[in-house]
This record gives sequence, structure tokens and C-alpha cells, in this order.
Amino acid sequence: MKLKGDERIDQLYSQDIKIIQSPSVFSFSLDAVMLANFAEPKISKNSFLVDLCAGNGAVGLFLSHKTHGKIAEVEIQPRLSDMANRSVQLNGLEDQVTVYNDDLSQASQIFGKDSVDVVTVNPPYFSNLSTSKKNPNEYLAIARHEIKTNLRSVIQTSSDLLKTGGKLYMVYRPDRLHELMNVMTHFRLAMKRIQFIYPKVDRKSNMMLVSAIKDGKETGLNVDYPITVYHQNGEYSKEVKKMLYGE
Repeated sequence: MKLKGDERIDQLYSQDIKIIQSPSVFSFSLDAVMLANFAEPKISKNSFLVDLCAGNGAVGLFLSHKTHGKIAEVEIQPRLSDMANRSVQLNGLEDQVTVYNDDLSQASQIFGKDSVDVVTVNPPYFSNLSTSKKNPNEYLAIARHEIKTNLRSVIQTSSDLLKTGGKLYMVYRPDRLHELMNVMTHFRLAMKRIQFIYPKVDRKSNMMLVSAIKDGKETGLNVDYPITVYHQNGEYSKEVKKMLYGE
């Protein structure tokens, strides 16, 4: 596999998946690993999963061992979608995973409304405010701030894609939980699970994993046990080591 510029090949050892990365363009982080670990796609070969805001394809590739169904990855940035496509080839998953270089707002036209069993998304976390301090690197700024899309568009697209009873899995910021629940409710998504992620035991949560069901009942929200990323000595916790290395 020919690499470009400062690209490198990294590996998620717990699943034997190789990913093309670039520090100046995009590298997957722990949130992608956690989202793939949290998501529960259907196993059936007739199932269909769409990963929005796919970046370099990490989440979809990490989920490939959990399902026999098809996986589509949607990424708006051409360079990132190219990296994702080459990573699909690198892992020999062309028959299962397809990458689309497109705006997620076009996803329901590409795949059809009410056609998807599971949607996963690791969206930009931060609002695109005039006062927001953004990364000067355009690739990273688009990945982190709502420059090309926003929460409302992400949730509306997810709802449009999902069948009744279909599930959305996403990773997001706890400080936007209230906003997220309101937008989900507006677009017929009932939140069913939340898992809070803490950097260390003495720190506030800085990440959360969320699942929702289309047209589900508004009751029955479960809060999973929390995950702490690091011990006080700086080593990964047992749960995180298992996700990364299979230990």
C-alpha cells in the first residue's frame, strides 16, 4: 500500500485492523475506539450500517468484525475519504465496507430514507462560533468544529436514514447533553443508553457514549457504568487496554 506525505500505518491490535494515519491530516483517537466498542450492530449479513463523519474510516473498520452486514462510511473531506478507502483495501474489506466522499446531508438520497439498521457517528464536538478558537489546520478544524455540519444536521440525517427501531450510536461531549436530548426528541430518536468517560478518577467527564432508538419509548434510559481512561500513574485502565490491545 503506497503512503502519501507523512502518512503511516497504525494498528488496533485488539482487532488486527490497520489504519492509514497522518498527524497533519487526521489520526483516529480513543473516542473512535470507544464508539466502536460501544456500538452494537446487527450480525446478519442483510443488515446495513452507515458511519457518518467517518474521518479516515476507523469506526467502520473497527466495527467490521461485529457484523456480517454491509458498512458504508460517509466523509466530506476528499483527503480523509481517500485515506479511509485505502485503509479498507489494506484490510481486504472491499466486499463489506464502502467509502463515500460526500456531505452527510446527502446520505438519505444516496442510501434512501428508512433504509439503515444502525448509524454510528463521531461528529464535530464544538460549535462554530466567531469567538471559537479553531485549529489553524483546516482538516483538524473541520473534524472538531461544526464548520461543515452541525448537531441538528447530524441527528436529522441519522433519523432520516434509520428504519423504525433502528439504532444510533454516537460519541459526544457531556456539556452538550441537554441540547443533544432536545434535538434527538425533535427528530424522533429516544435516548436509551449513556456511558460517561472520565480521563482520571479525580477529573470531570469529558466524553460520553450515547445510543438512541428511532420511534422508541421515551422511558427506559440506562446509564452504564463509567469508564476511566487512565490510572493515576498514567497507565491505561484495564477496560481501555482491552479495547486497544485485547488484554
